[in-house]
Amino acid sequence: MSEIITIANQKGGVGKTTTAVNLAASLAVAEKKVLLVDVDPQANATTGLGFKRSTYEYNIYHVFIDKKKLSDIILKTELPQLHLAPSNIGLVGIEQELAESKDNETKLVLKNQLKEVIDEYDFIIIDSPPALGNITINAFVASDSVIIPIQCEFYALEGVAMVLNTIKIIKRTLNPKLKIRGFLPTMFSAQNNLSKDVVADIKQNFTDQLFRLDNSKKDEFIIIPRNIKLAESPSYGKPIILFDIKSPGSVAYQNLAYSILG
Repeated sequence: MSEIITIANQKGGVGKTTTAVNLAASLAVAEKKVLLVDVDPQANATTGLGFKRSTYEYNIYHVFIDKKKLSDIILKTELPQLHLAPSNIGLVGIEQELAESKDNETKLVLKNQLKEVIDEYDFIIIDSPPALGNITINAFVASDSVIIPIQCEFYALEGVAMVLNTIKIIKRTLNPKLKIRGFLPTMFSAQNNLSKDVVADIKQNFTDQLFRLDNSKKDEFIIIPRNIKLAESPSYGKPIILFDIKSPGSVAYQNLAYSILG
């Protein structure tokens, strides 16, 4: 059975796309067949895997407007087990169209399109926009679970309640099986007292929903460090595991993949 996981947080700059790209790549290296679906109009997951917006003709926008099937737009990446459904800035217009519609079917577009390819993949990772609009709702409706990155910086927990409330509403109405896969602290700096304080807050609020490699060690959970190589890798169009496999950022995302694989 394929698992569909959305990476979501309405705040920008929290490591959402970094998590989507590098979790997908780490699962692929672990010999799982993975599809990364980029539904963020900024298309950073797409460029982060080495695709320029001028090098592919069709993207997820054409799927939302029913001009193409999802299988028509899927691209092969540098990792044989990892495929990509690319995005494009044109998706901004779709958000407006979905907002104007009162039909619940508009919230099922992505779910219905994924049915065509779901049996071909072990995992489908969805990179959602930094907003709780109708594209993100489409992602939630299509998903089995949600991973919420939380950056280890000031105001880190601000707005998390909004994400949780949206998930609760979707669970109650359109997708009863939706669950929170876990919270993921990101951009952690061991030299920064604020980072340590935020991690302590996250642990206090979400201790049972953090990712651990060894469930017997209750106080040890996976944190994504602030890492130069991790920040550089998108500019080279590579996930961190292909850019610097031994870097702390790469190791952290490999650990996250192992945690999800159980």
